[in-house]
Amino acid sequence: MSRVDPHSYFNSDQPLTSRLDWRFSVDFEGSRITGVANLFFDAPAEGALDLDTRGLSIRSVKTGEGRLVEYELGEPDEVLGTRLRLLLPQGTKQVAVEYETSPGATALQWLSPAQTAGKKHPYLFSQCQPHHARTMIPVQDSPRVRIPYHAEVTVPESLRAVMSAGNSGEKDGARPGTRTFLFDMPQPIPTYLLALAVGNLAYKAVSDRSGVWAEPEVVDKAHWEFMGMEEMIQKAEGLFGPYEWDQYDVLVLPPSFPYGGMENPRITFLTPTLLAGDRSLVAVVAHELAHSWTGNLVTNATMNDFWLNEGFTVWAERRILEAIKGREYTAMAWAIGRRGLDEAFERFGEDSPYTKLRTDLAGIDPDSMYSEVPYEKGARFVALLEKTVGREQFDRFIAAYIKECKFTSITTEEFLEFLHEKLPGVADKVGAEAWIYGTGLPANAPTFESESLKRLEFLSSGWSEGRRPESGEAEKWSPDEVLIYLQGLPRDMTLDDCKWLDDTFGLMGQGNYEILVEWLCIAAGSGYQPAFGRIREVLSSVGRMKYIRPLYKALGRTPASRALAKETFAAVKDSFHALTRRVAEEEMEAYPQD
Repeated sequence: MSRVDPHSYFNSDQPLTSRLDWRFSVDFEGSRITGVANLFFDAPAEGALDLDTRGLSIRSVKTGEGRLVEYELGEPDEVLGTRLRLLLPQGTKQVAVEYETSPGATALQWLSPAQTAGKKHPYLFSQCQPHHARTMIPVQDSPRVRIPYHAEVTVPESLRAVMSAGNSGEKDGARPGTRTFLFDMPQPIPTYLLALAVGNLAYKAVSDRSGVWAEPEVVDKAHWEFMGMEEMIQKAEGLFGPYEWDQYDVLVLPPSFPYGGMENPRITFLTPTLLAGDRSLVAVVAHELAHSWTGNLVTNATMNDFWLNEGFTVWAERRILEAIKGREYTAMAWAIGRRGLDEAFERFGEDSPYTKLRTDLAGIDPDSMYSEVPYEKGARFVALLEKTVGREQFDRFIAAYIKECKFTSITTEEFLEFLHEKLPGVADKVGAEAWIYGTGLPANAPTFESESLKRLEFLSSGWSEGRRPESGEAEKWSPDEVLIYLQGLPRDMTLDDCKWLDDTFGLMGQGNYEILVEWLCIAAGSGYQPAFGRIREVLSSVGRMKYIRPLYKALGRTPASRALAKETFAAVKDSFHALTRRVAEEEMEAYPQD
């Protein structure tokens, strides 16, 4: 038996799923989906087939001809879930698993009308990465397994379904008061890219191949914010080759979505915290778009190789943004990213195995080790390769990498073989082994400088000595410059200094959540009570983990702020996504006892 993924029961010696036909209904009253997963094989199969499940109720398993298939459920594992072993009779070409999810399925978040912008309709969205698809469908839930799929989704007739697939039409549902939406994804994708959202949704096109989905109350604002998507697609195609997924839409979700974005093919899911009103946070869209090449076309084989997805994509995102906004802008982006990387090193310790690019997460929930390491350390390794061979040669390498590896899922070792073949000697020259298998950040990490960046670092480093921006200087700063300045400031300030910061930059009313949360972390750590109301407001309305973790950490510095954290969490925890709730709990568990 050969299990190739530490987070899946997928066995490479068993039959391989080649296609999925998925038909299911969405039950908002029961917070469940019920349906049938039809799994197809390229050749007649027999014997054991292990599928991943967690919390699923299996009703029946049949062949395509209707013969009952024997099955057994293993003992639940905290990380892997429950193995569903099917015993396929000889000649099986298709197997149909009828099942029902549990209300606690971690892939699915069910929202009441009160948790939406419109306040009239319920909402459902999925988040399957890294290993949560098994909570909404029984599959070989490993990135190594790529499948095209067809889906038919039945929902209340007042709502609309969207998926990570092309729209193929709609029809009346089998039951009164329902509507069935049809979808097709002809390209093979890993199961973590299965994605579903159901709600009161409206659409506005940006171009003939891109547009914005959101609730009607949000869609105009989102459409304005992301009007630059088509330019991003064109710049990305010029860098990485043709866009292979036909359509590129974004869906702006309600605030409880735990990530900034999720690169579901054809329809990126986005947090509403990006709607800053000044297009200052569109870099997240560039990142998710870049995944259309690095991540969705060429995918990490397991979560041990996650840096292949995220390191290449951060690098690609910054290449796209450089093509649009110039090198000064991307120097700022690299500086902001370095702050996130330093925080990850502080959280784990620089000698921690979790600061390696290629990790060993056997027996470990990958969600618990989520950090900026694969993103920012990985991107710096890719940038080092580019710097070493020169941009022109490296661009040829990237083009070959995407063309030759597209629609496959590869390991770190397979990438290194490709690197050795295409760029002989470069891996040794840059110390690739130390970068990939070593901890911390190697000494030859590339640096990214600009005059503006030097000025900001000079000002923030001299805060304790009274150094401040010159009169009127700060008014000319871009949002990224304000953010970098704030990131360099002490975390513990006097109340007068906090007031000066707020008065100078208008921080309490910021619509840019990157700036707002950076400021609130300073205010929380400093015990600046005039900001407590705004902190409570953010913690009560935003579920993005990137903001929840640092805020709850900063709130641990003083007795008053710890009390605020615990009081707010108790009031809002049930509205959080399970991943966000766990992040907040982890930070509060580290608080000293008052």
